[in-house]
Amino acid sequence: MIEFKRPDGAAVQGYLVEAEKAFGSVVVIQEWWGLNDQILGVAQRFAQAGFTALVPDLYRGKKTVEAEEAHHLMSGLNFAEAASQDVRGALQYLKARGGKVGITGYCMGGALTLLASSMASEADAGVVWYGYPPLEYVDASKITVPLMAHWATQDAAFAIAGVDALEEKLSAAGVRYEGHRYQAHHAFANETAQGPGRIPITQYDAVWAQLAWDRTLRFFGRELG
Repeated sequence: MIEFKRPDGAAVQGYLVEAEKAFGSVVVIQEWWGLNDQILGVAQRFAQAGFTALVPDLYRGKKTVEAEEAHHLMSGLNFAEAASQDVRGALQYLKARGGKVGITGYCMGGALTLLASSMASEADAGVVWYGYPPLEYVDASKITVPLMAHWATQDAAFAIAGVDALEEKLSAAGVRYEGHRYQAHHAFANETAQGPGRIPITQYDAVWAQLAWDRTLRFFGRELG
């Protein structure tokens, strides 16, 4: 764990994993569970693939395995502040170390990736995983970085119709965007999401998860390398 400063000067903790030979850096944004072992594992995978990764602790040390508590924690989060301060501060921290920096996030983190892409000029690219904010909060005209997104067509948390509307906004604004859709359920890239376990609407799919991961690494390699 390290400490970095937000643009407003406040201190934030984050989990940093150094790549041995970095092609670039990535800010990884949590799901609604907090900084659990799964999201820290994602950061480790990025580092093994050549991208130094930083996961900002948006919940200030809190995490949970219970959906009800996760919903409570997420509901208490100021998304605009998290994107413009916590995530941007993480971007600035990595940017100061040199090289290009990307953003990626899962579920809640996907929504924050979209918001931060329009609020943080330090970002060089973004990858969204099955999550978007209410579309009225997405100012696509301010997104100047290339984006990739991974959507689940059977996602009961983020309807594919909302993805259609979001993609129309991005296209109208001329955003460099590459969207991929998978015949999968919500959280298909989270290896701990096992169908009727914690949340019935989630289901891990190893095949789609690997394909999306490979696409993400190629995208970040191209845009950040």
